[in-house]
Amino acid sequence: MTLPADAVLRAPHLRGARALFTTRAGGIGAAPYDSLNLALHVGDEESAVRRNRDLLRAEMGAPLAAVDQIHSAEVHVLPADGPVPVIPADALVTSRRDVALLIMVADCLPVLLSDAASGVIGAAHAGRRGLLDGVLQRTVESMAALGAVPSRIRASIGPSICGDCYEVPAAMQEESAAVLDGICARTRWGTPALDLRAGAVRALELAGVPASAVAVEAPCTLEDPRFFSYRREGTTGRFAGVIRRA
Repeated sequence: MTLPADAVLRAPHLRGARALFTTRAGGIGAAPYDSLNLALHVGDEESAVRRNRDLLRAEMGAPLAAVDQIHSAEVHVLPADGPVPVIPADALVTSRRDVALLIMVADCLPVLLSDAASGVIGAAHAGRRGLLDGVLQRTVESMAALGAVPSRIRASIGPSICGDCYEVPAAMQEESAAVLDGICARTRWGTPALDLRAGAVRALELAGVPASAVAVEAPCTLEDPRFFSYRREGTTGRFAGVIRRA
């Protein structure tokens, strides 16, 4: 059984990989996790989450490899074969064909990456802290260590909170701008904000990935009820960015 059409957003920009972002549709969870929650740590019934993960695994045709996300810049380079341990990290990298890399979010950026020529893929959870600490640069570096060439990498930034909505204190905006240029924004109501998507494009560019090779999927999670949003809902589920080598 695969997921219904309204449960996924494909990422065709990524050559050499099968990549998608899930919505909150198509699962079996009850409110406030309705219905395709993929996270075990948010208070949902474990049996429902595991059944939802089974649906995603069937969709991808491979076991799911995940990390214990901690808002860091740590990257998990998967072992060359065998079981994949779950470790504290916020990105995964591999050249294996037999697993799909899974990142879970509910406003933060899910970033999927692929270098078709080398067969190396990556997935990163880029929240504000991880983005400023260099999680995307370290993901690209880890991909390069497996044979990827940064200038060949394509990236897709999935549904996430937009710069018009991600309001932050002025001091936090100043701190962020001192680390990563291009990240400052204003909300539609005129208060300080951060544009994590623009910051991610800049971070990838600093790592050698051309800005023209980065696709930004448009939906804002705060504004679009198809997606879980921690800022909008508080107690809620997590959707996924997932990628498998073709």
